[in-house]
Amino acid sequence: MGLTGRPLSLMVSTVATTGFVLFGYDQGVMSGIITAPAFNDLFTATKGNSTMQGFVTAIYEIGCLFGAIFILSFGDFLGRRRAMMMGGSIMILGVIIQVTSERNSTPLAQFIIGRTITGVGNGINTSTIPTYQAECSRTSNRGLLICIEGGVIAFGTLVAYWIDYGASYGSPNLSWRFPIAFQIVFALILVFGMIWLPESPRWLLTRERYEEGETVIAALRGLELDDKETQLQRQIIMDSIRASGYAGRKGTPLKAVFSGGKTQHFRRMMLGVSSQFMQQVGGCNAVIYYFPILFEQSIHQSHNISLLLGGVNMIVYAIFATVSWFIIERVGRRKLFLWGTVGQCLSMVLVFSCLIPGTTTAAKGAAVGLFTYIASFGASWLPLPWLYPAEINPIKTRQKANALSTCSNWLFNFLIVMITPIMITNIHWGTYLFFAVVNACFLPVIYFTYPETARRSLEEIDIIFAKGYCENIGYVRAARELEFLTDEGVDGKAREYGLVEEVRAEKQAEKLGVLMEVEKGE
Repeated sequence: MGLTGRPLSLMVSTVATTGFVLFGYDQGVMSGIITAPAFNDLFTATKGNSTMQGFVTAIYEIGCLFGAIFILSFGDFLGRRRAMMMGGSIMILGVIIQVTSERNSTPLAQFIIGRTITGVGNGINTSTIPTYQAECSRTSNRGLLICIEGGVIAFGTLVAYWIDYGASYGSPNLSWRFPIAFQIVFALILVFGMIWLPESPRWLLTRERYEEGETVIAALRGLELDDKETQLQRQIIMDSIRASGYAGRKGTPLKAVFSGGKTQHFRRMMLGVSSQFMQQVGGCNAVIYYFPILFEQSIHQSHNISLLLGGVNMIVYAIFATVSWFIIERVGRRKLFLWGTVGQCLSMVLVFSCLIPGTTTAAKGAAVGLFTYIASFGASWLPLPWLYPAEINPIKTRQKANALSTCSNWLFNFLIVMITPIMITNIHWGTYLFFAVVNACFLPVIYFTYPETARRSLEEIDIIFAKGYCENIGYVRAARELEFLTDEGVDGKAREYGLVEEVRAEKQAEKLGVLMEVEKGE
């Protein structure tokens, strides 16, 4: 785009953020459509059938899971930029298939196929965009930028809810086709925006494209190629690549994600996976996807009022999603995780308590609980599970570990979206009791296992795990005790803990093994 420095960084963030607006939109668009008369008249199997409604909504998550698995297998080969363009293009294809469903064919089968394909594109995007943003950001604003990405999911969902509500007053065809088709606008911005934006400098350096990597580092920081800071950043990234034992153009084998030692690849991958798992089983999509249905069935409101209240709830969601933008670096990841969990747990307690009497008056208290739940979620658990895996994992396994965490997200997203309408039909207020208990179980896991990463560079986070391993202390304690390091300090600590030397020894051992194999063959 001919940009450098701050304008280029802003453009990278804008296009990357659009990908998550698209994610949020697609996440919320079915909420006002799945029980709409025009939709049910065309897709008759969904009419009054909570299981089929759950399946049609949740099949999207299976597509997202396949997209994440695709990135797990081919993400390191494709790179961040091409993967994002591919994801946006696949989503456009899926949307076209959905909105062209007609009564005289097999509309439900076509819609399900289109929704699955759209999910594949979104799975590719959500596995790639946080990594791309993290690798193109400065340490000082990495948390903010990825939190903005996570936060705009709420804005995408807000737009979807209100478009659903407005389209409900239109013709039968417009009431469901237009809301689904509208997401193409966001997908086009993502695809065409990435044509003119650079690849991640860290990915370029791992692929041994050193000149391009240096050029992107200099461009993102607004510096000259021969500037001292450009060269220092290149050296730090290269040291991190060597320390992680990255395999260059061959890519990283999946088994590397399950290794331990000073780099603690497996532990770090599991931290990311667990954050996405907890985001989903905490009940967020039970509220986001089915808010109008919850109001109709649990709180006994009309379809129109339920849609309207769903739109108001999404305004609350979007407002509170911006809270994390201002506090993420001050408060840190751990405290925000813990505060959000307490808020979600108490909100679910309020909801199930108010539904037990079965009266309309008491049910209004449950409505308050749903609003406080979405406020707590929007300020904490919405953005954090997208930020944490992208920064906690080292460069060698970042793409694969991030893809695995996204697989966790979509797998349990599917489970929750599938079972929520069935749970509401069969156990009523017990649904919210279940989510209250689940949220309470998160607290000890976060407190004892999640190290703080705020205001740390990606390479500095590697030092935290090396310190914990070498000094045989907990990683939460290691993060607390490690002083904040300068770029030169990171390089010094990497050598102190033997990260670089260990990899050199491994490389020499590998070479020796190859030579022995050659000699044996001769």
